[in-house]
Amino acid sequence: MRDDLQALLGGTFPESQFVDVQDGDSSQFEDWLQSDLTFFTSGGDHIPARFLRPAPGHAKVPAVIYCHAHGNRYQMGRTELTEGRSSLQGPYGPALKSLGCASLCLDMPCFGGRQTPVESELSKTLAWHGKTLFGQMLSELQQALGFLSGYDVIDANRLGALGFSMGSTHAWWLAALDPRVKAAAALCSFADLKTLIDLRAHDGHGHYMTVPGLVAKYSTGEIAGLAAPRALMICAGLQDWSTPASAFEIGRKDLETAFAKAEASDQLSFFVDSELDHRETPEMRQAVLSFLQQGLVDA
Repeated sequence: MRDDLQALLGGTFPESQFVDVQDGDSSQFEDWLQSDLTFFTSGGDHIPARFLRPAPGHAKVPAVIYCHAHGNRYQMGRTELTEGRSSLQGPYGPALKSLGCASLCLDMPCFGGRQTPVESELSKTLAWHGKTLFGQMLSELQQALGFLSGYDVIDANRLGALGFSMGSTHAWWLAALDPRVKAAAALCSFADLKTLIDLRAHDGHGHYMTVPGLVAKYSTGEIAGLAAPRALMICAGLQDWSTPASAFEIGRKDLETAFAKAEASDQLSFFVDSELDHRETPEMRQAVLSFLQQGLVDA
């Protein structure tokens, strides 16, 4: 199934391979370091990233790929890791550091330092070449996992993924596609896509999520279920435009079925608030940090 999903995403993306990294401005973050990196790809792209980790010589720590959100705020990207956004209870970088967990956030195509070309233009260009913008994004995030796996203070056996909204979709897809992700937390974007379309609620998503042929072959829950038997947490508000109750419940049922088949039901967690819209609450934040503590830090 993973191979078929990769084909739907546009096959492999050799042009997204990281061939070099440049360490830019670094500063102290308490007793750790915060750096702005630039990854250079084989296709000639320069990808800005923000990296929060211990100094060289520190004992190895777990690390999270932090997947930033969309919200049509194209000027934002990697900065969400340390500056947050209004829908969140503050930035996640410092919170992860308090758990002893390093974090890395890449500017996705069309965001932050990569705002040209714009999302609609790039998604059309890739589609006309038989590829998808979503596939490029996931390919870059997988390259970031490879970078973390080889970094001297990072424990390659304790890598995670975390994100809100667009970042949520990236996080659970990344867990589904790449077994190196041991624990993933996905906040405020998980719904059965066919049901979302039937409800005419899908147009809130950006062009980046368009994957031709996907809905005809696989459901959201089936795809996310590829993360089993590894740890996965899904957070949702049922007043959220992206997770209407009927679409969420179908996705949840399919996901629970997949984890049950893998005899890993105990590795699947949900935080659901029937009154919540598209944002994080203090209770959700605490649930996510507790999940990552157990599934990644203490693993």
